[in-house]
Amino acid sequence: MAKQNDSSVFQLENGNWGYRFTIMRNGQRKDIRRKQDDLGNPFKTRKEATKARQLALQQEQDESRPKPKDRKTVAEVFTEYCEKGRSGKAYQTIRKQDSLWEIHLRKKFGKRFVDDISVAEVQDYLTDLYYKKKYSYRYTESFLKMFYLIFGQAYSRNYLDVDIYNKLCVNKDTKIKMPKLKTDDDTDIVYFTQEELALLDEYFDGTNAQTAYMLGRYCGLRINECFGLKWSNVDLENGTILIDRQMQYQESLIKLVPLKTKNAKRTIYMCDTLKNYFIALAQKREKDAELYADLREQKRRTLQDLDGSNIYSTDMVNCLPNGTLQTLNSFKYPSREINKKLGIQFKYHYLRHTYGTMMAELNTPTHLLCNQMGHGKIQVTQQYYLAVSKYGIQILQRNLNRL
Repeated sequence: MAKQNDSSVFQLENGNWGYRFTIMRNGQRKDIRRKQDDLGNPFKTRKEATKARQLALQQEQDESRPKPKDRKTVAEVFTEYCEKGRSGKAYQTIRKQDSLWEIHLRKKFGKRFVDDISVAEVQDYLTDLYYKKKYSYRYTESFLKMFYLIFGQAYSRNYLDVDIYNKLCVNKDTKIKMPKLKTDDDTDIVYFTQEELALLDEYFDGTNAQTAYMLGRYCGLRINECFGLKWSNVDLENGTILIDRQMQYQESLIKLVPLKTKNAKRTIYMCDTLKNYFIALAQKREKDAELYADLREQKRRTLQDLDGSNIYSTDMVNCLPNGTLQTLNSFKYPSREINKKLGIQFKYHYLRHTYGTMMAELNTPTHLLCNQMGHGKIQVTQQYYLAVSKYGIQILQRNLNRL
């Protein structure tokens, strides 16, 4: 007799496991109870039985689905997705999807019936983008996501047969996937060496971009988060910074908008170097408010905050003494100058990579670094522990010599 642990998965007296579920088909109740897989092998663990139950339930539900009646073109499916399926999507996500569709996908696939597109056809298209048109691996990956999105939308609206959908998007042996990564393609984390950081520290010292640089260097902020930071989110007493919004250009207007993911909302802890810098900056801000009062009144601008209200540029951390707002474009000039004068390939995002790599080298617990970086998946954070830097090699050599 079986020992029942719950209503869906149970353990047998011999230690193996089984599962059960009930579905309705054609108005009739159907009870399913199994103790073995399709090949007659017993489920040795609760995990095996749970996974088998999920697959069996999905298969039964798929078989119960009515056959598609309407054939839809890819353009019709995408249009329906835009109207009904992407409410709440971030502004930049919508812009990217529209761009990929209008510039690339609409012309080639728009008039095709969605159930008439094969895996091989999509695979050839992705391969052509990556190998012949020389698009980057990450950019090509965005096309793959668009195909999954379109086929998923079609399946959810019953425009795709379950067998076709599984072949395109589910079955690991047949589904569309990225072309093989080229051996010389750089998808690794790019970081600055200690020598390069010393040069960058000297370059940014005393410049208008120093505050943004410090936030990237010592907090690993994304550039949108950096320029979306308000003074009210900086707690000098506790040495923390609350990241809860970002700056974006939307229809030529500068706005503060929600972060892309819920994990990106976080409290950053400042090191002493950054905290002391911000204390001095806050004191200078108070003096500048008096010294440049008339000029700030003339120069400051309004921008829309997270809740739709208007705030002044002087409420932002990255604001010049005269009230001029600094924006995402403020790093274009420094980036060109650094490349030209220092010979360093500079992107603001590399400061984030550098922060993550250095914190990993200092043995920061992975879950804490994941929180500070605002990652949604800890696997993303673990990349920084795998990055091999010059300092990391020195640590490795020291450990080897201690063997």
